[in-house]
Amino acid sequence: MSSSIRFLMCSPKHYDVDYVINPWMEGNVHKSSRDRATEQWQKLYHILKEHAIVDLIEPQQGVPDMVFTANAGLVLERTVVLSRFYHKERQGEEPFFQQWFEDQGFTVYTLPKELPFEGAGDALLDREGRWLWAGYGFRSELDSHPLLAKWLDIEVLSLRLMDDRFYHLDTCFCPLTNGYLLYYPPAFDAYSNRLIEMRVPPEKRIAIDEADAVNFACNAVNIDHIVVMNKASDNLKARLEEVGFHIIETPLTEFMKAGGAAKCLTLRVTEPLQPVHHAAATVESRTIQLEGHLLDSGLINRALDLIVEGGGSFQVLNFSLGEQRQSTSSAEVRVTAPSHDVMEKLMSQLIDLGAGLRPQEVCDNPLEEVTLDGVAPDDFYVTTIYPTEVRVNCQWVRVNNQRMDGAIVVSQTAEGPIAECKLLRDLKKGDKVVVGVDGIRTVRKTESREQRTTNDKEFSFMGSGVSSERRVELVVEQIGWELRRIRDQGGRVVVVAGPVVIHTGGGEHLSRLIREGYVQALLGGNAIAVHDIEQSMMGTSLGVDMKRGVSVRGGHRHHLKAINTIRRCGSIAKAVEQGVLQSGVFYECIKNNVPFSLAGSIRDDGPLPDTRMDLLEAQREYAQLIQGADMILMLSSMLHSIGVGNMTPAGVKMVCVDINPAVVTKLSDRGSVESVGVVTDVGLFLSLLVKQLDRLTSPYQIAQPV
Repeated sequence: MSSSIRFLMCSPKHYDVDYVINPWMEGNVHKSSRDRATEQWQKLYHILKEHAIVDLIEPQQGVPDMVFTANAGLVLERTVVLSRFYHKERQGEEPFFQQWFEDQGFTVYTLPKELPFEGAGDALLDREGRWLWAGYGFRSELDSHPLLAKWLDIEVLSLRLMDDRFYHLDTCFCPLTNGYLLYYPPAFDAYSNRLIEMRVPPEKRIAIDEADAVNFACNAVNIDHIVVMNKASDNLKARLEEVGFHIIETPLTEFMKAGGAAKCLTLRVTEPLQPVHHAAATVESRTIQLEGHLLDSGLINRALDLIVEGGGSFQVLNFSLGEQRQSTSSAEVRVTAPSHDVMEKLMSQLIDLGAGLRPQEVCDNPLEEVTLDGVAPDDFYVTTIYPTEVRVNCQWVRVNNQRMDGAIVVSQTAEGPIAECKLLRDLKKGDKVVVGVDGIRTVRKTESREQRTTNDKEFSFMGSGVSSERRVELVVEQIGWELRRIRDQGGRVVVVAGPVVIHTGGGEHLSRLIREGYVQALLGGNAIAVHDIEQSMMGTSLGVDMKRGVSVRGGHRHHLKAINTIRRCGSIAKAVEQGVLQSGVFYECIKNNVPFSLAGSIRDDGPLPDTRMDLLEAQREYAQLIQGADMILMLSSMLHSIGVGNMTPAGVKMVCVDINPAVVTKLSDRGSVESVGVVTDVGLFLSLLVKQLDRLTSPYQIAQPV
């Protein structure tokens, strides 16, 4: 017997499966034999008494799970942190365990009542006493870990549990003598498995398979080189014996019906302390604010799900529910993450939802200087499409030139601080760039209840999604009204178009939209211009007669002849001036002073003189033409549409039309709630749109001064 090791146990006098608080209890309520449970417990008790000292606590009526003493608390030397049970069914055990520890002279710490922590079931010391492994996810909260580090003066490593069968850390994780570890990797998330692999060398990691895991092989008691467990496969026993461990199997099937085995039935109350790091916990906590129609829109659920799915934990500190139909709600949520890196990822995603730190917590955004033109600091904040504000001099400053995938540069002027979005290539040495996520928030548009109700029934620019063929006519009707309204109020519509517009017979309809003032800028590539000009001059598109739908002999050369003709003229505009080009989309652009930009690519023939083969120049031209746009109409041009989508801030209405649903979905996935995708033939769409405009008489008239 090793007199230096002591365990606390509780007899199963009142043990039974009286309720269901874990998957193992399902179907086992009142199906456990107390006599058989007592027999199995006695065998474990006598095995342990041969190798250590076993103390007993008196079992109590009404708390059948008190037999699982591992959950009484966490002991380190003469200090104990008592458990705060998650389920009310076990909370009755707490005063009995507290009394026992106080009677034994332990220094006792108790956690706040609202902070669940389930003792040595979710906190296991490295057997060399170097650090504490602490689990969270089902029964214990991540926020308890910093308190464990402080009270026990030890480094805490947080592990997230993912499989509800292994609801406590000790069901799937067992530190062994000499730094070995017996564990079931699928029970943990990827971050936790990386952390385990960083701390435990591969030759000391003993990963088990599911068959051993569900027999609770990890729920074992380790005394020096002895491992006591319910059951182990021959392969697992051989692996453990190979590295010097002696396995003692003792059946504990009656206790497995309640979700426990050898380790759950014991609490080691003598634990040595030889910490490598004192009072260290990588856990980070921040308090965020959320405002809007949090319940109706599901925003609060999305935020909380995001936190949990990202490996964090949360506590809702305050929730103010809007009292009237149009009132917004607000919430303060404490977010906890197991490390700084995880917290930064969570905060970036929460910011995208419109959350932010409380203003009193941050006065100024961290800034770092650019030291090399075109290269941002490592931890720079990557912008989104949503209007963004940053903290400067304890005030919120709106970021100018908002767009996706940029950096935020802050500068001081005589009029006050200015924040602007810049692409990486535009950064200059000395620019001060926002790093981290502390003082950043995005401004998300708040929907009214009426808007949300309407969105469930019909198309709306505030109802992001993909519209199928059956909704095309409804979508076209709404777009028609919106186009007329924008034109009559002097707004801007930008069209992004691909060559499919011409191939499907949509060229004449797009030409008419330009001619009648519905289009203020046109963006595309070399191809749409080439095929539009080919059709105008030769009646074909890619050599196919547009009226008869058949290939023309020698038609495959027509696009090159069209390019050659324009190159001879010098430009599209000069071809119109010289009377060479007399109709078509680009003819109407020239005649109606509608600017256009053509971005080239490696596959372009020619190209046309107007095509920008310098991509950076083309991007700048695109960005300039979409400034101030009220609507962007994307017509079957995947790459150009995605490019425009990335440089367009939220608030701009967007319509993406493509026969390929993957393209439409990709544009919708950018996250703008003012966008809609339409899966249909673009030629049909334009034909229906023109017919709809013919039927409309605009109700929108610009008010005349009195």
